[in-house]
Amino acid sequence: MSKSFLASILLLAILLLGFAFFGIIKKGKQEKESPVVKKDSGMKITSPSFQENAFIPSKYTCDGENINPPLTISDVSADAKSLALIVDDPDAPVGTFVHWLVWNIPPGVSEVKEGNLPEGSVQGTNDFGKREYGGPCPPSGTHRYFFRLYALNQELNLPEGVRREELEKAMEGKIIDTAELVGKYSKK
Repeated sequence: MSKSFLASILLLAILLLGFAFFGIIKKGKQEKESPVVKKDSGMKITSPSFQENAFIPSKYTCDGENINPPLTISDVSADAKSLALIVDDPDAPVGTFVHWLVWNIPPGVSEVKEGNLPEGSVQGTNDFGKREYGGPCPPSGTHRYFFRLYALNQELNLPEGVRREELEKAMEGKIIDTAELVGKYSKK
């Protein structure tokens, strides 16, 4: 075997080890928790209209009245100064699709009534381009819809109409608790 052939094999082995090493480092970094999402520690969000991982009634979708479902909020931390809600569909064909953004919900609110926004709350712009609830409307198949509630240690100084990225950036370092409700829907 020639020296140049052995040198090529050695160089290839070093490169492969390097890629493996950096892949492990990258994988370790990906496993870190998002600065926006913390673990649940007691707060709850439920709906009298559907159970966890059950189908959302068509009334709350594009096949029905397209109004927000009633939500029940409980066990909010006494340290919470406001709540935020993000409703999205991670199964959308073009990536996660935002259906509703609401923040500065008063922490004493125990329910979000059907088709209503809690007084004092602010809405962002969803991926339909509107400042309102946009119900499930999947193009095909069954999609999951996450109703994520965040307890924050302060109100957010954001104008109405911001997008998800701006809301999440404003929430960084302010989240003291989270809760989640998942519903499903298939378009008729």
